[in-house]
Amino acid sequence: MKKIFRYTFALTLLMGAMLSLQSCEDYFDLNENPNLVNNPPLETLLATTTQKTGLNSQRVGNITSYFVQYLASPTAGSSTDTYQVTDYTSTWDALYLAMADIYDMKQKAIEQGASDYVGVADVMMAYNLSLVSDLWGDAPYSDAFTSNTLTPGFDTSEELYQTSLALLDEAIAELGKTDSKVILDPVSDLIHSGNKANWIKTAYALKARQLNKVTGTPAYNPQAVLTAVENSYTSNADNADMSVFETSNPWANIAIANAGNLLGGWLSEQLIEQLKGTTTGIRDPRLDMITDTTINGTYVGTPNGAGNAGTASSTIKDEVYISINSPITAEKAPIIIESYPEVKMIEAEAALRAGQTQRAYDAYLEGIRASMALYEVNPAEANDYINDPAISVGASNLTLDMIFREKFVITYLNPEAWNDARRFDYMYADFTLPANAALNTFIRRVAYPQGEASKNPNTPETPALSEPLWWDN
Repeated sequence: MKKIFRYTFALTLLMGAMLSLQSCEDYFDLNENPNLVNNPPLETLLATTTQKTGLNSQRVGNITSYFVQYLASPTAGSSTDTYQVTDYTSTWDALYLAMADIYDMKQKAIEQGASDYVGVADVMMAYNLSLVSDLWGDAPYSDAFTSNTLTPGFDTSEELYQTSLALLDEAIAELGKTDSKVILDPVSDLIHSGNKANWIKTAYALKARQLNKVTGTPAYNPQAVLTAVENSYTSNADNADMSVFETSNPWANIAIANAGNLLGGWLSEQLIEQLKGTTTGIRDPRLDMITDTTINGTYVGTPNGAGNAGTASSTIKDEVYISINSPITAEKAPIIIESYPEVKMIEAEAALRAGQTQRAYDAYLEGIRASMALYEVNPAEANDYINDPAISVGASNLTLDMIFREKFVITYLNPEAWNDARRFDYMYADFTLPANAALNTFIRRVAYPQGEASKNPNTPETPALSEPLWWDN
């Protein structure tokens, strides 16, 4: 009952926030609107920014899930599958509007001596900024939220990476203070319900993720990654997620539309064949908790770039898609920003690279266990999978390939999966280019959006979509 009350109250507050909140009058230069207020309270800003941050995670995941072949278009040659230049203006705008609101919340929090809100703003800014940079590379930040210009310059992607780390360190310091003049409102906080300790853990979890992303550069320091991990999540109860929606989880909305023959959300053959054990030699019980069987009682994925392999319209559902019966994509399921199982796989990778094989192996097995619990897999089936000799190989036999294979399932539909795929050079078992691919190699970035290019002359020319970002070596 308490959960239902919180959901209803938070949604009511959020709808009020949508009517009352006006973003920064600089980069987005909104016209004066008498129905909007210029001075929303901190709790309204907190509700708005935490929801936008969760929704942005899903928006970006809906782009990148085609690149890592979680999802596949039912239409042959679709731009989402085949690495064509695609205009993601709406996603760019959603990310910058969220960051504008986060900036406003931070400035107001500084004025009011509300260090808790400053810290939370820093965490969300670091996360949204990383989403921008990991998609496009260079992007506006330093000049984007001041009143100095409507055409901000672009910081380099490496500068944005350093900025995100600095924001996370500042967040940890601000959230560590005990004299905040305004305490986090538990109802307005749609990610951690006002739990400051969990926000600190999320700052460290995001820091571990960022530090581990540069494995291909001289800057990589596995011990720094492990130190961040040690201060982050200790169970699934700590996960950063958001579950307050106007109607349903956006992934569930895709599944509901698909059930009504508005086709979308088809799962890739690559993902399904891995889970079935075709490419790994062991069936993963998480398959049953991710999707439903076809009308034929089987699991059949859609080949990327080739479209539905069954009937022309595939309205008979002879291939599988996102399910509203999954704890990950159900109507009220939370959008997961970062999870404990992912953190354990970050630990496993960093420990293995540091030569700490037993720690790496223990983290690897714990990550699988925690993932099984998050997917609500039957404990007996989970144990059978974990105890299989193909999984429980012993510390001395653990490989990076095994860690990335498991993490691929753990980060299902999460934007971070594309960062991993690029770092791993897409070397998953039997991972191939989509049919009809516009590139002769795997995609490494997306094109700058037309909306930004049309209004900001500082927008760079988009490099080839096969050109790696600075950390992707």
